[in-house]
Amino acid sequence: MTELPKNYDPKDLEGPIFNTWQNSDFFMRDAAGFANPGLQPYTIVIPPPNVTGVLHMGHALNNTLQDILTRRARMQGCPTRWIVGTDHAGIATQNKVEQKLASEGLTRFDVGREAFVEACWQWRRQYGSTIIEQLKGMGCSCDYSDEIFTMSPSYAKAIRRVFVQWYHNDLIYRGNRIINWCPRCTTALADDEVEHADEKGHLWYLRYPLVEPVGDCEYLVVATTRPETMLGDTGVAVNPADERYSALVEAGARVRLPLVEREIPVFADDYVDASFGTGCVKVTPAHDPNDFDMGQRHDLEKLNVMDENAIINEQGGRFAGMTREQAREAIVIAFEELGLLDHIDDHDHAVGHCYRCNTTIEPWLSEQWFVSMKPLAAPAIAAVRDGRVTFNPKRWENVYFHWMENIRDWCISRQLWWGHRIPVFYCDECGWQDALEEDIEICPQCGGTVRQDEDVLDTWFSSQLWPFATQGWPDKPGYEQELAAYYPTQVLSTARDIIFLWVARMIMSSMYFIGGGKVAPGAPGAIVDGAVPFEDVLIHPTVLDKYGNIMSKSRGNGIDPMELIDEFGADAMRFGLSMQVTGSQDMKFDKDKLKVYRNFATKVWNASRFVLMNLEDFNVGEDRVSPQPRSDADKWILSRLARLTAELAQNDEEYDFGATGRALYSFFWNEYCDWYIELSKGQLAQGGEARKTTQENLVFVLDTALRLLHPVMPFVTEKIWQSIPHGDRRPSLMVAEWPSSDALASFIDAEAERSIDLLVAVISAIRGVRARYGISPKESLAVTVSTSGDTAVADANLLAGQKLL
Repeated sequence: MTELPKNYDPKDLEGPIFNTWQNSDFFMRDAAGFANPGLQPYTIVIPPPNVTGVLHMGHALNNTLQDILTRRARMQGCPTRWIVGTDHAGIATQNKVEQKLASEGLTRFDVGREAFVEACWQWRRQYGSTIIEQLKGMGCSCDYSDEIFTMSPSYAKAIRRVFVQWYHNDLIYRGNRIINWCPRCTTALADDEVEHADEKGHLWYLRYPLVEPVGDCEYLVVATTRPETMLGDTGVAVNPADERYSALVEAGARVRLPLVEREIPVFADDYVDASFGTGCVKVTPAHDPNDFDMGQRHDLEKLNVMDENAIINEQGGRFAGMTREQAREAIVIAFEELGLLDHIDDHDHAVGHCYRCNTTIEPWLSEQWFVSMKPLAAPAIAAVRDGRVTFNPKRWENVYFHWMENIRDWCISRQLWWGHRIPVFYCDECGWQDALEEDIEICPQCGGTVRQDEDVLDTWFSSQLWPFATQGWPDKPGYEQELAAYYPTQVLSTARDIIFLWVARMIMSSMYFIGGGKVAPGAPGAIVDGAVPFEDVLIHPTVLDKYGNIMSKSRGNGIDPMELIDEFGADAMRFGLSMQVTGSQDMKFDKDKLKVYRNFATKVWNASRFVLMNLEDFNVGEDRVSPQPRSDADKWILSRLARLTAELAQNDEEYDFGATGRALYSFFWNEYCDWYIELSKGQLAQGGEARKTTQENLVFVLDTALRLLHPVMPFVTEKIWQSIPHGDRRPSLMVAEWPSSDALASFIDAEAERSIDLLVAVISAIRGVRARYGISPKESLAVTVSTSGDTAVADANLLAGQKLL
């Protein structure tokens, strides 16, 4: 038994306690030997934060929830593995390094690919540990001894194995398709890497003269939000049911495209919405995905009129060399001068932006690498439908199904230098091409020199392998045993905005590669064909500011979790975040409310100090202290503790972190601190056996409640637990035994609860009267309490024996 300092100050205890945990190997999968190898392991993979990143409030919430789950499982005796690591973050890291070079007046092309990639590695070595250290500051009990990085050599092997197998199984192909292109990052982006925002714009109505009039019709009017793309028009489409234009379609009419004087056909296609604009749609197959599809159906020419920087190229004639914005303005002026600008309407529409640099996306015809997704999606859809993977809350399954049932092929190539280079090799001398797991320099067919594809893989291509590549797949010694023990993981906790970007892709790739129709060598039969990567998907809320706005740098309303820890302590932040987790997917966060949870920690601290100060004559044995319910108050608090333990067990099954937080808060503050400790003072003052049993009950209940609170508030509970004479010989609370609701069930005593609840109600009512009428606690107050029913005598005796304040 050691004395607690008078004042609770998280700054004094959190750092040293974390270092003790880590140095004692408690974060390792066997918890320094305290795990029960006979129990099923509990595994979580952390969503790998970007190596460029620092903690934001979403990270703080998600990692708090994962740590709560991990700590609880560890205390239950399970071998636990919370896998931690960072993502190489292709575009984000490359942008950081390019910005650094720009400050020196250089570009990546000035230094060359090899030197630039080395600069990225240097950046990672200098800044890459920042977010890991911040996780430690939160108290996250990850296995830091086995930190994973998605550009490590072992992880790279997994990526190449996946690419090569999919390539040889015709799931990866290269083709000319319309892709999302960022002119700033000069790379392709997947559809789900494009962020759309409503913008105020215009709808320009342009006249396209017919080559030959059809009846009274001499021109068509097309409506467009992007006049600059008319330079690449190769057709005008109308709806086949639109009678206004049926004669033109039947006549095979053609228009002469102004400014470039190119003749293009008028044709009918069901895609056209006759009610939008004039019902005539200019078709630019190289700069719009829907136009591309129409172009495919009608065999239209595909003219790309912009380069990789969204500058008009030589196809644009006199507008060549202009930015798309400059060309838009110049083309509108030119149409007006020719008398071909019909009119302009204001028009609000959604515009796509790069998720990294916010540049307006250009739909661009380009040759890229794609994954054929439909064959992969079918088994992943079935896995959720039949319950092998469960979403919590369940409503997010509908989002998953919508994405998966409407899945499109995935553009996986990026025109970057930082990342996993696509492992396809070419021989220009004989035309040989293949995807290989190992680099080569000499063509195996003709002996000529080979070159590797210049592009790198989408960062999400590597992230999708996280559940099994982190276990050493495909060839790290012992990986079969790792997978057998720690795969599938129990739960994935993540945000709703990456259900498709990450969650769905992990399910698809894991089910394809883990099992593969046979048992892996040396592994038990648990690894079967189509093994899912996790059992549960926990979609946590989005953290908003206190007014309900999304936190962002541009709004200036973001909150730094590390500043909250510095001001309130990690425990208060963790408790405050977990308390707000409900079935809703938005939570308003007001940092000032953390004062409540800092005060809660202080309340627990002060109550523990009271207990310690009343144990000077208490002798602890070699075993854990056992409760000795003697009074109604003893029976009441033990009954409430038993119910709390059962309630938390139910909440844990349902991932109801908010309900757990509220139950813990109420028990500690209202029942243990405010009432049981007050009621125990009389027992302690009696001395003898009454004092001894009360001491035992105070210690047992505090010990048990600290265990229940520990996953949420690990630091303060550890410090207090180390100070009280609980009799548990384990060296740390984080490896102490988790309270069993079954073991405590015998303490449930409805009669004791009814009696003390009555006492609490009467005392609270008297205090309310004093407060209402301004009667001092020092002033005597005559009170009459009427009782009736079968318990009237017992109730009267109970109340008569109390000093009703």
